[in-house]
Amino acid sequence: MIRLYDTATQQVRPLELRDPGEVSIYVCGPTVYAAPHLGHGRMALVYDILRRYLISTGLRVTFVSNITDIDDKIIQRAEQEGRDWRDITAKCERIWWTGMERINVLRPDHTPHATDYVDAMVQLIADLVVTGAAYETADGVYLSVTEVPDYGLLAHQSLDDLVEGGGDRTLVGAAEKRHPADFALWKIAKPGEPSWPSPWGGGRPGWHTECVVMSLDLLGEGFDLHTGGLDLCFPHHENERAQAVALGRDFARHWMHNGFVELEGEKMSKSLGNTMNLLDLTETYDQRAYRLLVLQAHYRSPIEITDTTLSSAGAALGRLDAFARRFVERAADRPAPGPSAEVLDQFRAVMDNDLDTPGAVDLLFRQVREANAASDAGDADRAAVVAATALEIAEILGLELNASAGEVPPEIQAKADARRQAREARDFATADRLRDELAGEGWLVEDGAEGPVVRRA
Repeated sequence: MIRLYDTATQQVRPLELRDPGEVSIYVCGPTVYAAPHLGHGRMALVYDILRRYLISTGLRVTFVSNITDIDDKIIQRAEQEGRDWRDITAKCERIWWTGMERINVLRPDHTPHATDYVDAMVQLIADLVVTGAAYETADGVYLSVTEVPDYGLLAHQSLDDLVEGGGDRTLVGAAEKRHPADFALWKIAKPGEPSWPSPWGGGRPGWHTECVVMSLDLLGEGFDLHTGGLDLCFPHHENERAQAVALGRDFARHWMHNGFVELEGEKMSKSLGNTMNLLDLTETYDQRAYRLLVLQAHYRSPIEITDTTLSSAGAALGRLDAFARRFVERAADRPAPGPSAEVLDQFRAVMDNDLDTPGAVDLLFRQVREANAASDAGDADRAAVVAATALEIAEILGLELNASAGEVPPEIQAKADARRQAREARDFATADRLRDELAGEGWLVEDGAEGPVVRRA
């Protein structure tokens, strides 16, 4: 069984499943008020990779990722632009899914929308009020964090330390709060704002209440894994957990958070104004490059995104594509060999060790090099097995390889054939001249034991 770092216990420990053979995962999805940035992209890729891997081991995965379609940020943008808030959320959600498709992220099994769960959120808040864990004020309903004995578990700080550090800064100044860290469960609507009925007046749910209701409804109590970016650990995930604890309900059994994205050595953040649009990246670089960069960094470590790192990833993908062309096209008329069970066991051992994707990528490229070397040495049988292993690993990791060389014009093929004949005649000067001419026209010739392959540069 895979072992993952648990934010709550600060230990790498087995992902102990509630139901044998089944994994229940909740991923905090986007607030749809703007285009996705690279932080969103990394988060989505990390948990897509985890999901694909778990499925490959034979586990049944239920993967839930929500859409926050009502929130203060959405309302603020609607007011600034004089638009209906629903127009903004609909457009931004479409953009989100476009971004996810470009980086090859699988659609979740369930994508609950916050606005579909408002009645259930009102009921949860009412239950918290009845228990005394929540209280009403002039501007809404708040959770009393002092009623949650282990509040601060995910932040690994006491309540006093959290308050000294600022608590939930967006709510510190709210009127009539009993404690600086208390947070809003229900917000009374101001004139012109979206509103739903409730016992405390028309308004909307607080962000922290949305995810706890949706995750428990779709996955049930004691679901296996709650995930998201490290920036969500506190206060968002802590406040989700606090509501479940206050009601005596089992919440997530394991907490997983991925690290930050850095741009030119500086942590990416909206406050610094250095966010990068995910769609812009996919229009400028190979759409697979970001996945490879995410795989090459451990999910808990920072990842640096620069032109250099993206270009390097693109070059590495070119090598993988060349490998795929060499083995996939030429194996089309032969029985497909199975991958090496021994190497796949090594791959699983690496991935089971806290999702060690850098180790998995290293293993992948080692298989590629070994397959090419075996083919160059004329050992076609071994080359085929090693290549099949590499292709299996790439597929599990969600790396789609381009095995098609594309249509080669007759005049280019003729020049490549002439080069091959020159090499066979040991006329290397002519062969080199023809190679340079092909390169000047935008074509590469890849030599192997089974003959040259011509492809676009």
